[in-house]
Amino acid sequence: MDKPLSLSDLRARLLRLLKNDNASDGTVPGSDGQDRAIARKPLWQRYWKAAALVGAVGAGAAWLLLGQGGNVYRAPLAQLTIGTVREGSFEDYIAVRGAVAPFITAYLTTDQGGTVKQVLVEDGARVKAGQVLIILSNPALQLQVAAQQLTFEQTRFKYEQEILNIEYQLSRLKANLERDKILLEGKAIAPSTYRQEVEEYEYYVKLRAATVASRTVEQRVRATQLTGDASGKTDIANAGVEALTVRAPMDGQLTALDAEVGQSKAAGGVLGQVNSADRFKLTAQADEFYLTNLAVGQATLFNIDGRDYRAHVAKVYPQVANGTFKTDFYFDGAAPSNIHVGQAIDLKIELGGASRAVMLPNGPFYQDTGGNWAFVVTPDGRSAIRRAIRLGRRNPEFVEVVDGLKPGERVIISGYEAYQKMDRIEFNASNS
Repeated sequence: MDKPLSLSDLRARLLRLLKNDNASDGTVPGSDGQDRAIARKPLWQRYWKAAALVGAVGAGAAWLLLGQGGNVYRAPLAQLTIGTVREGSFEDYIAVRGAVAPFITAYLTTDQGGTVKQVLVEDGARVKAGQVLIILSNPALQLQVAAQQLTFEQTRFKYEQEILNIEYQLSRLKANLERDKILLEGKAIAPSTYRQEVEEYEYYVKLRAATVASRTVEQRVRATQLTGDASGKTDIANAGVEALTVRAPMDGQLTALDAEVGQSKAAGGVLGQVNSADRFKLTAQADEFYLTNLAVGQATLFNIDGRDYRAHVAKVYPQVANGTFKTDFYFDGAAPSNIHVGQAIDLKIELGGASRAVMLPNGPFYQDTGGNWAFVVTPDGRSAIRRAIRLGRRNPEFVEVVDGLKPGERVIISGYEAYQKMDRIEFNASNS
């Protein structure tokens, strides 16, 4: 089959044809040696070949501009990355950059605001549960505690005085009843008089019980207000100091300490944290694309100092921020030795087992197309045509091909940011 003519070849042939037709018109030599005029052919007979060539040129131009892909972009081949589709074993996993984190973190807060008076430990120190770490000063709170303490003492004295009065009345009435009982038996007093004395005695017995109960409740409420301890066993005199004393909530390592003498701290403010010193976990930020693919229990592999370790997905946080979500991992068995909080570790999360699949090398093109289309290199290697495809699973190395590509075909896998509206990419001849 003859090679198709280029536009320049068609244009040259048309010019030669027109020149030859013009040269053939005019006169011819006669038998007497004189030139004789001849009749000119009709226009359709003189220029039908030219018209045919014009049509061919137009058709050629249309074929070049439309038949081969519409919008065309010319790019140096050296600026493109091309991958070859192949069939092989596809491993379904994702790779993320993780970090060592404490297994448990307890934050240091203060129930009462105040000024930092003493810092008794340094950042990074090992601490024990209940150990005093920071002492705050709050004169207003101390005055308030003193006023509450005074009120408590006044109320306590009031109840004690009332109970003493009741006990006195009971003692007096009891003596009268013992005496009047003898008089009643001798009919020296009226029975109604004796009944009145009995009723008065019973009234004071009930009044004593009610007063004692009220005193007990009042003591419990006052003790709770002063000490925070419903049993009232905490020393009331030290209630203000205890409220301003920050203690270690558990055994561990003190980190992120934010307290210096003279600083003012609001109630509820975080002054630092205590991390579990000998228990660790791993945390990582994964691309939101994998949010529905990760599940608790999935195996995770990593390597430290040339030794392989295993972990598993322990928790997946559904909140997405800046295109990523957080995941926690727990070690299978003992944690590696000599690791420290903040240490970076490369993790390989297994989503599924290996399977046979048609696959394409992974690349930036996926983010630009969503895996819905790609530029496929033509057999002659001079250009790439946009083609609808369908991709499935992907790992850091390969993307599974579901439809639209077959083994052996080559695809541009570098970024498509400049080619989003293009139908064809032509490779510059100097780079082909």
